[in-house]
Amino acid sequence: MFELHPRLQADTRILGDLPLCRVLLAKDSQYPWLILVPRVANLREIHHLLPEQQQQLMQESCAVATLMEQVLRPDKINVAALGNLVPQLHLHHVARFSSDAAWPGPIWGACPAIPHEAQALQAAADNWRARLATLDGFQPWLTDNPVK
Repeated sequence: MFELHPRLQADTRILGDLPLCRVLLAKDSQYPWLILVPRVANLREIHHLLPEQQQQLMQESCAVATLMEQVLRPDKINVAALGNLVPQLHLHHVARFSSDAAWPGPIWGACPAIPHEAQALQAAADNWRARLATLDGFQPWLTDNPVK
């Protein structure tokens, strides 16, 4: 059974589900940052997905990256699957700007996280849910209490 890794659960707000992936909003206010987590139990690597799931993941990743690009007009969209601290497969989608604190380097380890204020996090989550609703198959979560 699929379960969201505890660190992802602690560091993000659940926005909803696409056909394959759970969509998360990182709580770090420094970067517009969405994360896709395929809802497949015990998954660590993209190549462990079935071929049709690999294609679905790529479609969902491209849809999220395109949406972020259209909404935010960043200098770059960084998409990464690291998994060194959180082994569960997850794809980071980070909108980067030449004015951000870590530019042009990677965001990991560059600056301590600055959490959103509670109201700002809720507003960001609501905003992204509304925008994600334009994507095929998106089902919003209206609570942050995940069903495992």
